[in-house]
Amino acid sequence: MKKLVYLSLLVSTFSFAQESLEQHTLSFPKLTYLDSLKTTFVQHSTSNCIDERWLTELANSDLSEAMFADIANIDIDDSVAYDLSPELLKQRLKILNSKSPFNIEYNPALENTIKSFLKHRTKSFERLMAISEYYFPMFEEHLAKYNIPLEIKYLAIVESALNPRAKSRVGASGLWQFMYPTGKHFNLEVNSYVDERHDPLKATEAACQYLSSLYKIFGDWSMVLASYNAGPGNVSKAIRRSGGSQNYWNIRHNLPRETANYVPAFLATMYIYEFKKEHGMQPKKAALTYFETDTIMVKKQMSFTHISELLDIPVEQIEFLNPIYKLNIIPYMYDKAHYLRLPKNKMGLFVSNEEKVYAYLEHLDTFKEKAYYASTVERSATTSSTSGSQKQLQYHTIRSGESVGLIASKYKVSVANLKAWNNIKGNNIIAGKKLKIYSTQSVAVKTAPKTSSGASYTVRSGDSLYSIAKQFPGISADDIKKWNDISGNNIQPGMKLKING
Repeated sequence: MKKLVYLSLLVSTFSFAQESLEQHTLSFPKLTYLDSLKTTFVQHSTSNCIDERWLTELANSDLSEAMFADIANIDIDDSVAYDLSPELLKQRLKILNSKSPFNIEYNPALENTIKSFLKHRTKSFERLMAISEYYFPMFEEHLAKYNIPLEIKYLAIVESALNPRAKSRVGASGLWQFMYPTGKHFNLEVNSYVDERHDPLKATEAACQYLSSLYKIFGDWSMVLASYNAGPGNVSKAIRRSGGSQNYWNIRHNLPRETANYVPAFLATMYIYEFKKEHGMQPKKAALTYFETDTIMVKKQMSFTHISELLDIPVEQIEFLNPIYKLNIIPYMYDKAHYLRLPKNKMGLFVSNEEKVYAYLEHLDTFKEKAYYASTVERSATTSSTSGSQKQLQYHTIRSGESVGLIASKYKVSVANLKAWNNIKGNNIIAGKKLKIYSTQSVAVKTAPKTSSGASYTVRSGDSLYSIAKQFPGISADDIKKWNDISGNNIQPGMKLKING
């Protein structure tokens, strides 16, 4: 008896252990092709990815919108109450003037602009000072290359608040706010996939070229800033209307309102940056600079989603680093290179596993639906034969509830051919439209018997609404459901169905 009890417990324990093992095995995730591929990646330990909160700040649009509003609406001739004496301000402006090629001199309009920014936008400037650490080193490198004053880097703050995807109400875009024609003039490409006005590197290069050309015209950096905003034609008109004066402050009232505020906003921004400590500003440090990222030329079209999956990097981070790509897709063109920008550690991962990355993209291509060439299919359809009979062109009028698959089945043709003959790209078809069909199968429009009360069909074992509908050409499963007030798809043997087709 004891042996029997022991044996029973042993069997029970074994069964429980086996069941637990099966449950554990069933819950273990199955590796996908992507997971398997990534386990073979050569890894890099360096970590300089962008922190999520820092990334959100870099891509924030509220700063640019606030800057646009300030420049458009601020009245710099209105006095602002703020604890900054004119005497102290004059001293500091003299310091700025002594080390800058800009003509920086005190006047009440500039004082009002500085005080307004300090009073209302201190927190915004602290945020901008952190973001500028990301971009300024790159700006300064390009400005020095063109022998442009490094202070021009503050222009990008006034233009876009350092938002690479900033767009003005008149259509200017990017860090340096290029209009479409000006961008094209300086070789910034804009097409369905790409808008190079949003590329920080290319747009900065173009801005330097544009600023250099304006300086050759005016020979004064304040006038250059005004013409960058309003266009050289408007500045020339303002000079003429001001009796030929070459001083910005003398022609300001003859400029468009936005431009009249533009240079004071630039100089106020320069002042706040240069004297931030004196005003108690404490900007946060940037987690990453532009020089801590790198680019690689792509050899095959790829989407941000695929890059994210392969490199374990958020799509939002790829979007920020590659604002040039409008559809989150990097195109491949044999005659023009396109580049992917990544943090350096992720770039190392990409480069070390480049062949595997492209192998994965090739693998994904095998799942894409291939195009069907109607002309070839139609030519073969009219000459091929089935059971010795030549295929003939017929026309089928789509009935409500019919699908591409159902119609193809009725005429004994493939869905692929049916789509190709009629240039159908998806699966949607419209009732009442006629379809071309090359088939030996002749289908009458109405073959089901019809009486005043309609035909009747008795459901047999194994029948489905779809299989029954196939027996009545021109009738769909949805028709049968409607005629018999059936809400689902369940039918039972012995049921009598009305067929009204």
